[in-house]
Amino acid sequence: MTSRTLRIAMNGITGRMGYRQHLVRSILPIRDQGGVTLEDGTRLQVEPILVGRNADKVKELADLHGVEHWTTDADSVIDDPTVDVYFDAQVTSRRYAALTAAMKAGKHIFTEKPTAETLAEAIDLARLRESTGVTAGVVHDKLYLPGLVKLRRLVDEGFFGRILSLRGEFGYWVFEGDVQEAQRPSWNYRKEDGGGIVVDMFCHWNYVLEGILGTVRTVNAQAVTHIPTRWDEQGREYAATADDAAYGIFEIETPGGDPVVAQINSSWAVRVFRDELVEFQVDGTHGSAVAGLRNCVAQQRAHTPKPVWNPDLPVTEPFREQWLPVPANADLDNGFKLQWEEFLRDVAAGRTHRFDLLSAARGVQLAELGLQSSAEGRRLPVPEITL
Repeated sequence: MTSRTLRIAMNGITGRMGYRQHLVRSILPIRDQGGVTLEDGTRLQVEPILVGRNADKVKELADLHGVEHWTTDADSVIDDPTVDVYFDAQVTSRRYAALTAAMKAGKHIFTEKPTAETLAEAIDLARLRESTGVTAGVVHDKLYLPGLVKLRRLVDEGFFGRILSLRGEFGYWVFEGDVQEAQRPSWNYRKEDGGGIVVDMFCHWNYVLEGILGTVRTVNAQAVTHIPTRWDEQGREYAATADDAAYGIFEIETPGGDPVVAQINSSWAVRVFRDELVEFQVDGTHGSAVAGLRNCVAQQRAHTPKPVWNPDLPVTEPFREQWLPVPANADLDNGFKLQWEEFLRDVAAGRTHRFDLLSAARGVQLAELGLQSSAEGRRLPVPEITL
């Protein structure tokens, strides 16, 4: 069996997502399993190069995981002709310049979201990818997770009939940092540092809505800062200038032209009373389904009970028991790893990745329009982006 190796510069692996999902749960397992098999039977191996600003942390991770090459000089790996792929999991404010430099140097890129701080920059990146011809992938991890894979399968099989609506609930309580340490970094709550739940999550909701239902045509959002004061990693009090909750209504156009109303609540100031940290319910004329990141349950029209509203009597209907689990019918690996493998095959084949920088630009666009909608108190159209 023939083989080839792609050298991958991974920038931002000392951060939570860069380390846990992309290094430990994706690239290292791909390396340790001997790479991925291409369509022609060739074995594609990966060689990670760890990149970060803190030399001690990066060296420690390299030693821990048996990675030979590491550096604090991102420019050096971007300029290195032996490096094939540049991956970016830095803070958003550093991403545009790094991705621009990498593509101009002929590197294929794989990146976290948002790809840029503004829509103009996100579109500029998409145009640069077209002119350079590199393969670019943007993390759309949720579409690879078992719950949403099952939900998409129900859509493809026509289970819902005519789809009417989607309702999503995402979030959990992020501690303020005074008594208990916050489980998210403090910059997430400072607008001046690129923080805010709209900027963070609306790019996710855009690709989830596109991947499950169709094109987002309008947005009506309310962004709120529920917790105005927090404490940072050093225990210092600071003003939370970014939104920590957002309540959005989106009008979706399905491929068949049917309108669907989607409502998604996002909050870092909510306590969880649901089976997973994020859940989506899709309702249609012939059935409904509720999906989290791993599980999915469904109820057909013929199996739908007939509740009667009576506030004077206790509810005895076992509503949750009336839904049936949707089987996976496949052994689904880590969602981040699955997309990495798909992206690497696209790089090897020299073809466009299906979740590229134009898809990412639509996510940035939805976040910008969400914040504008909240500020102006009105529903806004979502124009089509053309390059």
